Amino acid sequence: MTVLSDQNKWFDRILAQAVTDLPGADLTWLQEKREQAKAEMLRLGKPTRKQEVWRYTSVDNLLKQEFESPTPDFSALQAGDIRDQIFFADDDCYRLVFANGRIVTDLSRTNGLEKEVSLGSLRASLGIESETIRSQILASSPSTHVFSELNAAAINDGLYLHVSANTKVSKPIEVIYLTLSLENQLVVQPRNLIVLDEGAEATLVEQYISTGDSVYFNNGVTDIKLAKDSKLTHAWFQDESHAAYHISNINLVQDSNSVYRNTSIALGGVWSRTDINASMKGEGAHCDINGLYTIGEKQLIDFHLNIEHLVPNTTSEEHFKGILYGKGRAVFDGRILVEKDAQLTNANLSNANLLLTRDAEVDTKPQLEIYADDVKCSHGTTIGQLDPDHIFYLRSRGISEVEARKMLSLGFANEVLMSCPTESMRTRIEAKIRAQLLSANTKP
Repeated sequence: MTVLSDQNKWFDRILAQAVTDLPGADLTWLQEKREQAKAEMLRLGKPTRKQEVWRYTSVDNLLKQEFESPTPDFSALQAGDIRDQIFFADDDCYRLVFANGRIVTDLSRTNGLEKEVSLGSLRASLGIESETIRSQILASSPSTHVFSELNAAAINDGLYLHVSANTKVSKPIEVIYLTLSLENQLVVQPRNLIVLDEGAEATLVEQYISTGDSVYFNNGVTDIKLAKDSKLTHAWFQDESHAAYHISNINLVQDSNSVYRNTSIALGGVWSRTDINASMKGEGAHCDINGLYTIGEKQLIDFHLNIEHLVPNTTSEEHFKGILYGKGRAVFDGRILVEKDAQLTNANLSNANLLLTRDAEVDTKPQLEIYADDVKCSHGTTIGQLDPDHIFYLRSRGISEVEARKMLSLGFANEVLMSCPTESMRTRIEAKIRAQLLSANTKP
């Protein structure tokens, strides 16, 4: 094993614990991938705020925590632990449940799944669809993100979804990642792989949740490959413990005429960062990403987008909104790259933020990097407060100030909430935000 320098002993210790329970010891390609990731960890080193991608987000508090890898078997999770969290009735979806990074088969439901669809645990699928998994994992580019390399060096378990050509998954797929840190502070590293072959279609709804206010670290990576004419609707929801640390890195590659629609909503965690990287490599590809974050006292939520238009005739829309209160802090860093051969690109990026209190803070940096001359691209950002006239109007109709501020805030968020793929998901998330705003101090 590579021995890291003193400044990176934190990463070395976590990796040393994780490698005691890894699958695929007989798969040469997987072992080589892990070794390459270790080398990248050594090269990248500890993130610092001198690096542009970490300029607004310090990892100091994260690296002070003494996280431990979970034990392989976890049997304490019961159906009642997730009953209030699920978005769909049992008969209305296929469902996978992961607890502390490992699948819980007793709570997962895949009955009736189309035979052309592989859905389950990545760990278990290594021996069944090893060639598909090998080609996709090896095709992923080295990351500039040291935490992604930590995940790659310890590839273990996570979601595996493979939809064969011209197959439409008949129901939404709901995936629940539940972390329960009962005694020790755990580090959980799900590795997810989603592959849609030519003409395939699926709806995937993921949520990261926890019970109680445990301190833990969720460090996930999701690789998505969309072949020609495929369509993926992808909803991602993070509502973890307000003492938890969370990193998600979503890497998307699109072939010609594929469509990716994403709704990303983050409410939880004391410190959370989400990177969404999209590469459109086929003409006619379309990427649509909507995001919402609500941040309260002593929380930080960070979104980084990197959208690459690499060929002609591709389109993208990225619209993010934030609601901040207390001493909450947000970071939004969105970049659209249009390469020199990517003529006729149409891309739009926006970030709007609503600050409900004086102590709330947001650092927002939308960017366009364009090397082609026949394109339509725009970007913009806004930061503001609730309009006093609107509050006065509602109060004059007998509505309390607290309720008026909540109604206006939800109205601000509604555009993103409406992009949720199902009504049940939208309703439950709206209820969570209502409760969050009602219990918080949102006075300026």
